Amino acid sequence: MKIKSSRGVKDILPQEIDKWHWVENKAHKIFSLYGFKEIRIPIFESTNLFQRGIGDTTDIVQKEMYTFEDKSGEQITLRPEGTAGVVRSYVEHKLYNPPSLVKVFYIGPMFRYERPQAGRFRQFYQIGVEAMGSPSPSVDAEVMIMLMDFFSALGLKDHCLEINSLGCPECRPQHREILKTAIKGQLENLCENCNNRYERNPLRVLDCKNKTCSEIAKDLPKTAEHLCDVCSDNFKQVQSLLTDVQVPWKLNPILVRGLDYYGRTAFEVKSGSLGAQDAICGGGRYDYLVEKFEGPATPCFGFALGLERLISLVPFDQMESIAQHPDLYLVCLGEAAQTLGFKLANELRRKGIFVERDSEGASMKSQMRKADKSKARFALILGDNEIRDEKYVLKLMEDGSQEEIDTSKEYLGILVQRLNPQTVSETTHG
Repeated sequence: MKIKSSRGVKDILPQEIDKWHWVENKAHKIFSLYGFKEIRIPIFESTNLFQRGIGDTTDIVQKEMYTFEDKSGEQITLRPEGTAGVVRSYVEHKLYNPPSLVKVFYIGPMFRYERPQAGRFRQFYQIGVEAMGSPSPSVDAEVMIMLMDFFSALGLKDHCLEINSLGCPECRPQHREILKTAIKGQLENLCENCNNRYERNPLRVLDCKNKTCSEIAKDLPKTAEHLCDVCSDNFKQVQSLLTDVQVPWKLNPILVRGLDYYGRTAFEVKSGSLGAQDAICGGGRYDYLVEKFEGPATPCFGFALGLERLISLVPFDQMESIAQHPDLYLVCLGEAAQTLGFKLANELRRKGIFVERDSEGASMKSQMRKADKSKARFALILGDNEIRDEKYVLKLMEDGSQEEIDTSKEYLGILVQRLNPQTVSETTHG
């Protein structure tokens, strides 16, 4: 029986991977401008990490985690998100000493047992960012500005930053009780999930995607209407800072995050090109999660975005080619040329030249077709005559023009100069 991939996962094939690398490289470049460095955390962790960090009332913990018992009897979970693992690492390695703003990002696979649909998989890839160690609203604004810079660098259009404030432990309990009272009169009209959330986490009723629940949520008491003076001032500063640097935003009073650890600023970026499931990124402030893992009080702000969904929105068709093409294709005719070409290819690669070659000893016509298909900038033709005369033929594939490379002298340097990867990169990739 033919074995196929499991439901909810996909292969990222060679013809697609250049797009992924391009987006990831943009993330590295933009984030580094803001002082963020990459962190790599384990793909699996103790189940307790996610139960404590994400919250027992969340759908992720209750329904979606891939959990198993390893050979030692420990409960292990494939990571469903990245923040809990980053916080665990922050505490375990005492990254809070000396006190400073720690800025990290991660890129990698996450795992949730969800119903597969367009842009949503059971193994999916995320880019996440965490700024750890400052309560300043300027950190909230700066991280969101960085994110919008990233989206601009990708050429995204038709997206919108939506923000809200979820309050703090001082003002949230009051809003929670007011919200519960309002929800109680609507329970018979709300979906089963909302009825289950009513006691444990009524705020999540505002976030329900059920159409009827969404309509009811519009008239329920909003978090921003019940903020304490400190939270209200904090949220006004965030809005002002975004406006100061001309980053468009809008208030979404029913925006809440699906994880229990968020407080104060919460945000989502939504795209008009995705239909009902329109969020491409979400995040916010979480000031108490580090303490849950027995670390010092550490205010934090972060976000995560799904790479599959993001890549589906990037206008690659409107860009110069982002695929890496060979600098040189070696056309080797005859056994002696094959042997010489093998050696030459490796010498050039060690000097930073991207070289492809035919390894089958095909005809001249066949090898030139392969050179053309590879989109190499140059082809170098080696045959018995070229070897005897010590003159190789270098052909510019774009217009068919040719020149001879005299191999009786030191010719590798001349070849490298003609095939300079920096020049090729500027010409080919725009």
